[in-house]
Amino acid sequence: MPTPHIELKDKDLIAKTVIMPGDPLRAKYIAETFLKDVVQINGVRNMFGYTGKFNGKKVTVMGSGMGMPSIGIYSYELFKFYDVEAIIRVGSAGAYTDKLKLYDVVLAKDAWSESSYAKTMGVTGRKTLPATKSLNNRLLKSAAKVGVTLHTETIHSSDVFYRVNPDEFKDIYEKHNAVCVEMESFALFTNAKALGKKAACLLTISDSLVTHEATTAQERQEAFKEMMLVALNSI
Repeated sequence: MPTPHIELKDKDLIAKTVIMPGDPLRAKYIAETFLKDVVQINGVRNMFGYTGKFNGKKVTVMGSGMGMPSIGIYSYELFKFYDVEAIIRVGSAGAYTDKLKLYDVVLAKDAWSESSYAKTMGVTGRKTLPATKSLNNRLLKSAAKVGVTLHTETIHSSDVFYRVNPDEFKDIYEKHNAVCVEMESFALFTNAKALGKKAACLLTISDSLVTHEATTAQERQEAFKEMMLVALNSI
C-alpha cells in the first residue's frame, strides 16, 4: 500500500463494501449528496474515491472508469490489497428491449460477454458469469424498503461502445436474453470469482437502442438517485 492506482496507505479508511459507479464525478456526487463525515481516499488519475457514513454505517464510493480493463484494475486492487469484501457497481445501460424504459433499474442476475477477460485472467472460459446471490438478495430487500422496482435480468457486458453493425444488439438479445448493455460487470464478476469476494451490479437505463430515447450527461451523473439509494440502503 498504496497500490499503483489507489494512493491510500491506511486500508482501514476503506469500507468492507464499496459502491462503484463508472464515472468518478458520480462518485463525488454520491458522497456529497448522501454521505456524512466524508473523507477523500483517492485522487490518482482523477479516479475519485470517498469514505463516509450513511445511516451511521461506513461506506466507500469510488469510480471505476469505463470498460472492463479499468474496472478490472480498481476492483482487483480493492479486493486484493484493501480487504474489500463486496463491490456494488452502480452504472448506466442501454436498453435492448422496449420493455425497459428510461430510468428503469436493472439488477444483474448475470452478465454475458464476448470478452476474453475471464479467460485471460485464468479464471474461466465461460462467457456468462453470475452476480453474488447473497448480495443480490440484500439489494432486493433494500429496493423493497425504499420502494424501487428492480428488473432482475441477464445483462450484456460489451468490450466496445461503437459497433460497425449497430443492429447487432437484436441478435444478442434474442440469443442470450440480455436485456441491456454496459461495459464493466463481466470483469467485476470475474475478479470476485477469482478472489472469493462478492459483486453485484445495479444499472439505470440511460438510453434505448430500440426507441433511441436518451438521457443527458448531466442526468447520468446526478439523476439516478433510485439506484444509488438501493445500493446505500443495502449496506
